[in-house]
Amino acid sequence: MKAYVIEQTGGPQVLQLRDIPSPEPTADEVQIRVRAFGLNRAETYLRAGKMGAISAPRVPGIEAVGEVIQDPSGLLRTGQRVVTAMGGMQFTRNGSYAEQVTVLRSNVIALDDTSLSWEQLATLPEAYLTVWGALDKSLGIQKGQTLLVRGGTSSVGLAAITYAKARGLKVIATTRNPENSQRLYQAGADVVVVDNGDIAPRIREIASAGVDAALEVVGAPTLRDTLKTLRPFGAVSVIGLLGGAPILEQFHLMQDLPAGVRLNFFPSGLFGAPALPLQDTPLPWLAKELAAQRIPSIHTRTFAFDEVREAHRLIESDRALGKLVVVL
Repeated sequence: MKAYVIEQTGGPQVLQLRDIPSPEPTADEVQIRVRAFGLNRAETYLRAGKMGAISAPRVPGIEAVGEVIQDPSGLLRTGQRVVTAMGGMQFTRNGSYAEQVTVLRSNVIALDDTSLSWEQLATLPEAYLTVWGALDKSLGIQKGQTLLVRGGTSSVGLAAITYAKARGLKVIATTRNPENSQRLYQAGADVVVVDNGDIAPRIREIASAGVDAALEVVGAPTLRDTLKTLRPFGAVSVIGLLGGAPILEQFHLMQDLPAGVRLNFFPSGLFGAPALPLQDTPLPWLAKELAAQRIPSIHTRTFAFDEVREAHRLIESDRALGKLVVVL
């Protein structure tokens, strides 16, 4: 099979298209013919060396959509439409930048009843599973609450906006560039705030008692300010590192963490683990809502398989404003 292989860290040019063997699935794995995959910052970080040195050839990619080739357990039938995310892809096993991928069955979700195209299906797995895990599992969102999405123009930020609106929340979203405001409103944001790094006073004008929950996509540089926007016993979940390394210098538990406010980091590596089984994932529901146009698509551009390097350049330019997808 053809796959992109990284043998050394560097720019997009280190992504090399090669012929490599397709591993046979073991008893707890599923082999999938990849029809499309979404692109993520994690793959550019791996390629650039931000996740450590490359000591052996690596196939990047943490999500995919496609059809089952074989499932030794017989639980999934050949040709069945499925989506998959994480489960060690690109870290402990080959990732999804390939014609085929072999993944843990616990990280595979069947999507039989959908009319969505492959490129639209590919916008769902990583972004919406992350949003589901952070909003439902970590923050416990409820209809009628107010949610702050800090870093709204990222693909996961846009997914958070569309998902929260579909769940009946009021959404405040941020962007550093005023020209991107319309994109956030199109996704469903009720209020857009231009982020100058100090937005807590503006958020308090909008929600005087503080927001109920916040999703921090930017990361460490804005976290202290985001914490100030929360009501007592509100909560913030960090899911992104757009602002750089996940390090807070001299974080003061009494001064920087407001009274009663909860803080957590949600890692998508939990997907499929005993702590976060995927049986009750909302992806089948989201696929139906997207197909019926009851939620807006976060898709922004589709690339061919031989255009992956160009796609990486676009991600790193911060001009994507949505989900980038590769179709095979």
